[in-house]
Amino acid sequence: MEYDAGNYDVAVVGAGHAGIEAGLAAARLGCSTLVFTINLDAVGNCPCNPSIGGTAKGHLVREIDALGGEMGKTTDECFLQSRMLNKGKGPAVHSLRAQIDRRKYSTVMKHKLELQPNLFLKQAEVVGVTHAEGALWHVTTRMGASYTVKAVVFATGTYLTGKIFVGDVSYDGGPDGMFPAAFLGESLKKLGISLRRFKTGTPARVLRSSIDFGGLEVQKGDDPVVPFSYDTLVPGKNREVCYISWTNEKTKEIILKNIGRSPLYGGKIEGIGPRYCPSIETKIMRFKDKKRHQLFIEPCGLDTEEMYLQGMSSSLPEDVQIAFYHTIPGLEHVQIMRTAYAIEYDCADPLQLNSTLEFKDFPGLYGAGQFNGSSGYEEAAAQGIVAGINAALKIKGREPMVLDRASSYIGTLVDDLITKGTDEPYRMMTSRSEYRLVLRQDNADERMTPIGRKIGLINDERWARFLTKENQKKEELKRAGETVFAPTEELNGILVSHGTTPVQTGVKLADLLRRPQISYGALKSIDAGRPDFPEAVFENAEIEIKYEGYMKRQKAQITEMRRYEKLCLPENVDYGSITGIRAEAQEKLQAVRPENIGQASRISGVSPADISVLLIWLGRRGKG
Repeated sequence: MEYDAGNYDVAVVGAGHAGIEAGLAAARLGCSTLVFTINLDAVGNCPCNPSIGGTAKGHLVREIDALGGEMGKTTDECFLQSRMLNKGKGPAVHSLRAQIDRRKYSTVMKHKLELQPNLFLKQAEVVGVTHAEGALWHVTTRMGASYTVKAVVFATGTYLTGKIFVGDVSYDGGPDGMFPAAFLGESLKKLGISLRRFKTGTPARVLRSSIDFGGLEVQKGDDPVVPFSYDTLVPGKNREVCYISWTNEKTKEIILKNIGRSPLYGGKIEGIGPRYCPSIETKIMRFKDKKRHQLFIEPCGLDTEEMYLQGMSSSLPEDVQIAFYHTIPGLEHVQIMRTAYAIEYDCADPLQLNSTLEFKDFPGLYGAGQFNGSSGYEEAAAQGIVAGINAALKIKGREPMVLDRASSYIGTLVDDLITKGTDEPYRMMTSRSEYRLVLRQDNADERMTPIGRKIGLINDERWARFLTKENQKKEELKRAGETVFAPTEELNGILVSHGTTPVQTGVKLADLLRRPQISYGALKSIDAGRPDFPEAVFENAEIEIKYEGYMKRQKAQITEMRRYEKLCLPENVDYGSITGIRAEAQEKLQAVRPENIGQASRISGVSPADISVLLIWLGRRGKG
């Protein structure tokens, strides 16, 4: 028997990384917000790697933070080890990664939701979403509570009709031994939402005292620590180290001998797994000539003895897992505390969504995170904040927030999902962005904070700090262009010691910084006029000076891209009636229903010739 449980502006189904950001954003923008979770102990859980950030993912976290999100702040509060990845490469691919205390992260995030005004956190399984009168929706729980809401954000993670696989053993379940969302999927299908089946997996957790660390390579954190959040003014300290080991021919032999017992290769798993985060058995099968594979042994927290084996995801039977783990140096006597498993789950086809992450055919319904076919905590949180912001803005009658590919990695992520779709769990990588030199993690605040401020998620104190930093950068760029160093013996000694040629005449600071070998740090001893600005100011300035020419070219490309983005397409175009567009392109355009010519040009199967026909057609309608 259902009962009327009350009215809210926004309901968020799920309290993982997507649901957290969606709920907080909507509540902070003044919407009464209800966040559902199957288990309150699973709020902000990290069922896979206990880490935040990484290549391209660190960019997403910085952008979420610059918009006014929470992931970066909480990571800074809960990290065990922090490292900047790819420091030996160019600044476009520098990415921050932090190993976190997973239980503390979950506890801190849960408490933030509990303390947030306008937000109510509720343990309940949502079993149905149906139309209500007008533009409203009914959200029904397994206990029979029916809530009437103006918007719903689906952030179901891997819970939606979840099924666990370990060898021959399989059962309905969510991650980390939780219940699955058993009924919501059928409700969404009845509504008309297209779902498909994906899968992912996670490695075993093992007992620290059963590991022999003696011969393992130690991986330390960075000093000083660079925080994720622009609100973290005093960075914390590294408190743990990680370790590196390798598989070997014996590991490979055991896995190949038992590959028929894998549900992945035995045909029991139907879902499509992530190409860029494969199980160890997939690595062995895909790269049979490779003699060894790297794994990282990482702590799960300060108050637990569990260690995570990154790179060793598996769905092989438990006895096989024990056998192959015992072949790895350092793990010869390891004791498994949590067995590795694969999980299969339902998710939506993201081609059903528009650029606000709202369903095109179901106004008021939004998707975020793994529900949209992505993979990873950071990708989930990025979509969560977009969906939460846009649900709130729509309810408030305000203009939506649409992030294009040139604004951010978040914009790239959303655009990829809604225009190209995905046939496997989508993972963000720096190579996915054609504008990555402009979209660096060091300038995420410059790109995103004004947007967060306009929306209403950046407070006065943070805005003032942002403006101060921007003014400092402008001052430093001006100083670098005007400061001239004489060709002294000291200067030339620095230049030669860094592998670059000495100078015979006076040289500007900016011209010295354009040399690949020279940095602000190299010149610090002779740069008497250097102001007392934060290091981040000099980092921004140096990158802009060094890569000025490249960035100018990318910005010209961005201008051209945005010209196409402004050419909007009518909502209900009959592409089949437009003469000159190929049949394949008509089919793809009809399925995606792009919002503008820019989106249309990025749809797989739509050629430049098809776009030319569309431009002519728009021109005839007076829209070109």
